[in-house]
Amino acid sequence: MTTMTDPPHAEGFRIGQLINDTRYRSYTFQFIALVLLILGFSWLAYNASQNDQLQANGFSYDFLFAQAGYDINQQPIPYTSQDTHLRATIIGAINTLIVAFLACVTATIFGVIAGVLRLSNNWIISKLMAVYVEMFRNIPVLIWIIIIFTVAANTFPPISEFRLPRDGSDPERGLLFGMFAATNQGVFIPRLVFEGLGWIVGVTFLASIAGIFAWKSHVKKKLYDEGRVLPVLWPSIAILLVPTIVMYFILGMPVSIENPEMGRFRFEGGFLMRPSLIALWFALSIYTGAFIAENVRAGILAISKGQTEAAAALGLRPGRIMSLVVLPQALRVIIPPLISQYLNITKNTSLAIAVGYMDLTGTLGGITLNQTGRALECILLLMLFYLTFSLAISAIMNVYNNSVKLKER
Repeated sequence: MTTMTDPPHAEGFRIGQLINDTRYRSYTFQFIALVLLILGFSWLAYNASQNDQLQANGFSYDFLFAQAGYDINQQPIPYTSQDTHLRATIIGAINTLIVAFLACVTATIFGVIAGVLRLSNNWIISKLMAVYVEMFRNIPVLIWIIIIFTVAANTFPPISEFRLPRDGSDPERGLLFGMFAATNQGVFIPRLVFEGLGWIVGVTFLASIAGIFAWKSHVKKKLYDEGRVLPVLWPSIAILLVPTIVMYFILGMPVSIENPEMGRFRFEGGFLMRPSLIALWFALSIYTGAFIAENVRAGILAISKGQTEAAAALGLRPGRIMSLVVLPQALRVIIPPLISQYLNITKNTSLAIAVGYMDLTGTLGGITLNQTGRALECILLLMLFYLTFSLAISAIMNVYNNSVKLKER
């Protein structure tokens, strides 16, 4: 209601103010987007409720506790076809996390090395890195997955070449160091077996890794605050190994290594990395590593050359200039797009179905969905898993990003 003191068209003026005034405009558009989002989800929920199949069967996740009835080739934890769909879903989720973690680590290594070497003064090295970046990032990752899978499945020798002679001699036939074997069925590697309180040894090892980062942070602080150069390599090795070894013997050696052993027809023990896992892991690594290399190169180029020249004038070697001066500042430019690359890796693991790797999409979104007919429930749960993974990665990386960004005084 307008008053005698209100200017003409006061109501229209207030509405225009919500759109044009920078103090309120962002809130206005966020409110409009929220309303549209609520309306969109409401329409989807109503449309689903009118579905004849949903009305007949109802909405329930009871199928997760029914017998799965299918096998999973890559099993990080024990599983049989007699187990439930829920356990099959958990194994699919673990398989997704395994390949996503491995690919994120190796893609970062490839990307940092290629990004730094692409700026090398050596013409051959810089051009080779340029070829790597342009070739791998401009070919779809699915093509690389299929190529690497084909190579892995057809290059390694058949498992028949590893079988024991009839007299049972040569028990380590074909094994590298008595611990590794590469066959057309996959790569057999040792597996850690934790007994009793062995999990404490594992926790100690993880805490030691955190201790290495804490020591490196302390070294950097001493260097910046006092100009003291403390050793990094040997203290890091001691922090990593000594607490774990001490805990290992105190608890009575509860952790053992189970090596693969060739039986009459197949390998027994150890852990099998199938060609599908190897293909997905390396394809995502080299593909995403090419994008990370460009992020690293852009971050380094964003640092003024005066920083490098000033560090060189102080007598720092090129390696220390890169690790202590350039890269710490470049991280402020590198980390935000790096988060997006990690999220892309996690979502691209769904391409595993192309080579038969049983990840979350292959179990919950594939066989379980087809067997039970619970499409809506499976898709919603699948979306929830990927959303949770993505938000967790984003949250962890944002914490790290906040630790390296510029601090205003």
